[in-house]
Amino acid sequence: MTFSDLFLSTLSYIGVATVLLAIGVVLFEVTTKSKELELIRNGKKAAVYAFGGRILGLAIVLYSSISNSVSILDMVLWGTLAIVLQIVLFYLADLLIPRLSMTKEIDANNEAVGLLLLFLSISIGLIIAGSLTY
Repeated sequence: MTFSDLFLSTLSYIGVATVLLAIGVVLFEVTTKSKELELIRNGKKAAVYAFGGRILGLAIVLYSSISNSVSILDMVLWGTLAIVLQIVLFYLADLLIPRLSMTKEIDANNEAVGLLLLFLSISIGLIIAGSLTY
């Protein structure tokens, strides 16, 4: 492969992964009860932590899908699966945390809950990323 082939391949992976990241962020935003972007516009730090953690978690799983793929199509398939798993496992974990309404706490700007969600998203992302290997 020539340098230009490698450069175009790199740009392709970056472009496709960026689109997948955007799709994942949108899917998270439309499936959450809290409208975090609106809360962020209003200066709510808890929403920033929770939303930022979701972005980081998604980026981690997409990184793994890129580094373990053999083609763009392979990366898209594994990246899509990883995004879906990230969302499903995040909400499953939310259900398993008793006596704590994440939505109400984020809406109330509970920064401790925001940080908990940040770490939860990153942890789930790392587990999924580690599982995306051949």
